[in-house]
Amino acid sequence: MKYNKRDKALVLLSDGTIFYGKSIGQSGTAFGEVCFNTGTTGYQEIFTDPSYFGQIMVATNAHIGNYGTKEDEVESDSIKISGLICKNFSFNYSREAADDSLQNFFEKNNVLAISDVDTRALVSYIRENGAMNAVISTDVDNIEGLKEQLAKVPQMNGLELASQVSTKEPYYYGDENATYKIAALDLGIKKNILRNLAKRDAYIKVFPYNATFEEMNEWNPDGYFLSNGPGDPEPLEAAQEVAKKIIERNLPLFGICLGHQVIALANGISTYKMYNGHRGINHPVKNLATGKGEITSQNHGFAINREETENHPDIEISHVHLNDNTVAGIKMKSKNVFSVQYHPEASPGPHDSSYLFDQFIENIKNK
Repeated sequence: MKYNKRDKALVLLSDGTIFYGKSIGQSGTAFGEVCFNTGTTGYQEIFTDPSYFGQIMVATNAHIGNYGTKEDEVESDSIKISGLICKNFSFNYSREAADDSLQNFFEKNNVLAISDVDTRALVSYIRENGAMNAVISTDVDNIEGLKEQLAKVPQMNGLELASQVSTKEPYYYGDENATYKIAALDLGIKKNILRNLAKRDAYIKVFPYNATFEEMNEWNPDGYFLSNGPGDPEPLEAAQEVAKKIIERNLPLFGICLGHQVIALANGISTYKMYNGHRGINHPVKNLATGKGEITSQNHGFAINREETENHPDIEISHVHLNDNTVAGIKMKSKNVFSVQYHPEASPGPHDSSYLFDQFIENIKNK
């Protein structure tokens, strides 16, 4: 992409609908499944979350970029979204602690962002018509060409993306003298998950998405973790096999988001693509054991089948999403295994869900 001052830009949805805007200073074209996030803060964490790989993000907050960027507020080593759509893009920022502008952050990562789009109308359209593939581009005079290219972009349903964001080689995180050793399967792991485990006296070895149980077990960990990540969980057969072997041996296992879906699949519970998905930082969840509500951060376009979960003899629904009654957490009745569909490490203010990491450590202690 080359620098180009405020080119005209467009959003073209796969059904032919078009919304217009302007580039933030770069020209180019980007493809992906269009989705929206309702968070009012945390844009840098959202853009660098590996779970968003392959997706074009619509920010519903009216102002994006107003507090700049900060080096330690990232969830991975680069921007993971395919592109950004927003209403008002702030080229200037006012936070003293910021290291750089969001514009420079996008340019360094060579990612296209467009603004001045009627995001209220766009989000309403997606809510009514469902998530779909889209293209954002400054090539506004080539609509027919963009349509042809967009038609070739694979659908998210059935798409394996964990291999695109997972580490290639195992690595370690935390203090090697920590009390607990946790083997984590990286399906697109966020840095803040590792921080939360490490601050609970754990030393983590992070394995590639296609690692075997035998490879992970060779390190002799005290517990196992299956991470978040992008794409459809169903094609992740190697990860499901890892989960099955951990479950068979009744070893401590915790899964978040994609990891939660993999654990469900390992138990014979199917997953499905949601009409819109859950993406935001104020999603209400009820803990069925305590009766307490949690305000949670969520980012997923797939969910596990509720009816199959309720009928499973060894699975108990532990948490439900209060907006649509989807399954937000499960635990096994006879095994040391539990998982959640949301992100306890992403605390946008409330720390309602941080106890889940403590619960995992307690499960390891009591194994």
